[in-house]
Amino acid sequence: MTLRRSTHSPMSQINVVPYIDVMLVLLVIFMITAPLMNPGQIDLPSVGKSLAPPTAPLEVIIRKDATLALRDRSKSDKEQSVSREELIALVKQKQAQNTEQPVVISADKNVRYEEVINVMDVLQQQQIKKVGLLAQTKGTSK
Repeated sequence: MTLRRSTHSPMSQINVVPYIDVMLVLLVIFMITAPLMNPGQIDLPSVGKSLAPPTAPLEVIIRKDATLALRDRSKSDKEQSVSREELIALVKQKQAQNTEQPVVISADKNVRYEEVINVMDVLQQQQIKKVGLLAQTKGTSK
């Protein structure tokens, strides 16, 4: 007759009943509270027709040789060569007449990026509002 010794072996089963109970309680709580919650409503802005047509922008042109020109698109497509001081004076004069007058910077693709930033910086230091960059779409070329 051999005696067997009871050895303590690790338990390899997990009791999942408590976890199922917790999950069912949470499910019931969410099922009860979900219909009571108000979904957030977003007030979207409405767009109406503008009474006044948008103002054609003033175009600051930076040429390959870093000279500046100004084109008033509302009047004509004629370019006017200007210095930085004349540019600032003319743009300020136009924005004094119309505060919504946008200004766009158009530069030759061979002009250094630094020159474009310098012109934009000069305009912004003089409190000229609505300064942007003019870009050409991929499909069109001059």
